[in-house]
Amino acid sequence: MAETMSTGGVKPLLSLHNINMTFGGIKALKDVSFEVLPGEIHCLAGENGSGKSTLIKIITGVYRPEAGAVIEYDGQTFSHMSPVTAQAGGIQVIWQDLALFPEMTVAENIAFHTVIGRWPRLVDYRHMRRTALKALQRLGVALDVDLPLKDYSIAQRQIVAIARALVGEAKLVFMDEPTASLTQSETDHLIDIARSLSVSGVAVVFVSHRLAEVLEISSRITVLRDGALVGVYPVEGMTQSRITELMTGKTFNQQVRAKPVGDEPIVLEVKGLSRPGQFEDISFAVRRGETLGITGLLGAGRTELALSIFGMLKPRSGRVWLNGRPVRFSSNRKAIEAGVAYLSEDRLSLGLIQPQSIADNLAIASLDRIKSGGLLSDERKRRLVDRWIADLGVKIGRQSDAVSTLSGGNQQRIAIAKWLATDPKLLILDAPTVGVDVGARAGIFEIVAKLAECGLAIILISDEVPEVYFNADRVLHMAQGKMAGWFDPRTCSLGQIEAAVYG
Repeated sequence: MAETMSTGGVKPLLSLHNINMTFGGIKALKDVSFEVLPGEIHCLAGENGSGKSTLIKIITGVYRPEAGAVIEYDGQTFSHMSPVTAQAGGIQVIWQDLALFPEMTVAENIAFHTVIGRWPRLVDYRHMRRTALKALQRLGVALDVDLPLKDYSIAQRQIVAIARALVGEAKLVFMDEPTASLTQSETDHLIDIARSLSVSGVAVVFVSHRLAEVLEISSRITVLRDGALVGVYPVEGMTQSRITELMTGKTFNQQVRAKPVGDEPIVLEVKGLSRPGQFEDISFAVRRGETLGITGLLGAGRTELALSIFGMLKPRSGRVWLNGRPVRFSSNRKAIEAGVAYLSEDRLSLGLIQPQSIADNLAIASLDRIKSGGLLSDERKRRLVDRWIADLGVKIGRQSDAVSTLSGGNQQRIAIAKWLATDPKLLILDAPTVGVDVGARAGIFEIVAKLAECGLAIILISDEVPEVYFNADRVLHMAQGKMAGWFDPRTCSLGQIEAAVYG
């Protein structure tokens, strides 16, 4: 039986009972109950595939639950919601992909709903501008609303999405992985905004795989597992390990994996690498079987450094050696041919081609390896895909299925497999767990550890200090494009690195 906690007599803003949903004979939700109090910050937790998104889509009217469902919202009772009813009632969702328009101005993104109606009419741009400025002022944020959205960072776009929700007179806002692409300082700002919404009476449902944030911001946590309600718990007295256990039904023991690799041959050596405005005078070496962690805040130059090693950006000065030979890649294609692989931090748009098949995504970087007589061989591709899906434990239906049908964790495994299929000497992992749940994260880092054991040199980039602390042999801290310090996880504490990075 699911565990629940008392609401202290406060009448819920939203209350759901007997929610069931089936897709293709598979139960996505099994008799789930869920409630949110007015002005509450509530966490909805669970692994990918646990039913979180399905539940949100039922609340917002995208899906219609099976017969017997009861939805009570703001004093009214429904058997199901419609998108129009949900929006009219002030239910807003900020999805992970934000669903914004990069080419349109900030004002247009925030206020475009105000000009949508049943009949054509002239657009009052001045009114849209005033509406946008008012919404941003409520959040305590100043942005130039006349600039196109594409000119702003992902953190600022997140704020624009929240401002758009406020224009809709939001009473209940769902935030789906809002911090997945944010640095620690940007995350802190977003958490402050969520708190200010709560104080103003707006209820916030926070969906995040970053459990530290869940504990910091929420008052209660609803946990789903395999489509069923595990329970509703107070944050007080809760720990990350306990939430992980509730979400997965398993216990994970975090241990420092760092090991000595000083006797192994150097695979990559970088000396004095600089690119004005992004990073300056960076020097380090990565040995065979070593995992080098690189961490730092926004603007530290981590990704730009990785892209320079991978041939995507051109450094102004400095030298790079691969297996003792000097290299200067003119393109990422040359880097791949030399044995360098790079897993992008943006899996959705850069790491994978979402509409394409699982097989095509996995094989796309290894086309030369699956040729026969100058043509691509379906049989060789099938064998290649079979091998890496088995080796990395990817859960799929058919190779021909679109990669978008997979969970975030399995998509990330396909993205890693794509590069491992090129037989690299050096693998650069840039934020490999973005948007991946805690159970899948553990699986990804098990893969990283096994790859290192097999002799692969790895650079692990993350702004989450625990990821590099527990999974790297050495940690390089970058700040404002410069090397700020080195750490050995065997001889320092997690708190020491966090203090250095987060200040």
